Amino acid sequence: MSNTLKQVLTIAGSDSGGGAGIQADLKAMSANGVFAMSVITAVTAQNTEEVTDVFELPPAIIASQLDAIFDDFDVAAVKTGMLSSSAIVDIVVRMLTPQKIANLVVDPVMISKSGHALLQPDAVEAVKVKLLPLALIVTPNVHEAQQLSGIEIRSLADARRAAKVIHQFGSKHVLIKGGHLLNKRATDLLYDGRFFNVLEGEFIETCHTHGTGCTFASALAAHLARGRSVLESAQAAKSYVTEAIRHGLAIGHGHGPTDHFYFLER
Repeated sequence: MSNTLKQVLTIAGSDSGGGAGIQADLKAMSANGVFAMSVITAVTAQNTEEVTDVFELPPAIIASQLDAIFDDFDVAAVKTGMLSSSAIVDIVVRMLTPQKIANLVVDPVMISKSGHALLQPDAVEAVKVKLLPLALIVTPNVHEAQQLSGIEIRSLADARRAAKVIHQFGSKHVLIKGGHLLNKRATDLLYDGRFFNVLEGEFIETCHTHGTGCTFASALAAHLARGRSVLESAQAAKSYVTEAIRHGLAIGHGHGPTDHFYFLER
């Protein structure tokens, strides 16, 4: 039965604390019923409190990892996370373009929860101009949507305007994650270039939310790989993340991680 599992690739940075990045992606994809593979772009020294150091992998080894994946696996979806530099964005775009990935989820990771920059300023432009035209969907949080669109977002109306601007960069769908920053909390906005879908959810008061963005985008990619529509996949990912947050783990001394396997008996 295992050989029927859809295979999904994450291209992202490693989180030594295990709550975000590659580690969160692999857990979230596995929890949502697919076989997860990874291409590591950078190694971070990170825990629940802060990011203390970042080492970017050379573009050549990133290219080699991508070659290894596409030479052997039937990749049903790809999710990108921390890409760090314009050189890394360039190599990822160059390697993905000929693959014609139908289900490319771009999570434009720009800053850690502790405030450490994870995407250099020139790389933001590279993501907009080069990567987003390849994407089925881009999943910025409010902070990232503000940077991509140049629009200050304080309301759902602001988010609608920002989504329209971001959509012009070429991604077929834009999903702005409202989190706690919109006046209507836990509300996400999905835009397909014509219509908006407002995805309302339960806001859970907790500080244990490390890795929620990575987790959401990875779950979304998993459901796309399994054949669900963008809207269905977004709804499934939102439900999954809500429960993972509800069961958040009081691990470490900062923002603890969500529980990717909350449904398992311990």
